[in-house]
Amino acid sequence: QVQLVESGGGLVQAGGSLRLSCAASGDIFSINAMGWYRQAPGKQRELVATITSSGSTHYADSVKGRFVISRDNTKNTLYLQLNSLKPEDTCVYYCAMTIRNRVYYVADYWGQGTQVTVSS
Repeated sequence: QVQLVESGGGLVQAGGSLRLSCAASGDIFSINAMGWYRQAPGKQRELVATITSSGSTHYADSVKGRFVISRDNTKNTLYLQLNSLKPEDTCVYYCAMTIRNRVYYVADYWGQGTQVTVSS
């Protein structure tokens, strides 16, 4: 069994910064891709950023240059640094990981979501 626990969301003024964390625990042999997604009320969940096991990153155009995704493989933890925040960044942010367990079963797991609210 694997759990992803997110933290770091909150209320911030436009132009401010936040750092989100997502820690994985449980039956983990290795973690492949990791990513952050977000969902605003009434809208579909959208990709924010991804990072591969080798550290290659990809960002949505809307956050490129403002957000930074990183990972600490020793801690099975994913991060998202959110800078220059805008009111339109207000969403619930979800982390996701592709995890291989000790019997080599591979599955995708999601965090519970953390609310980010940016005031103008």
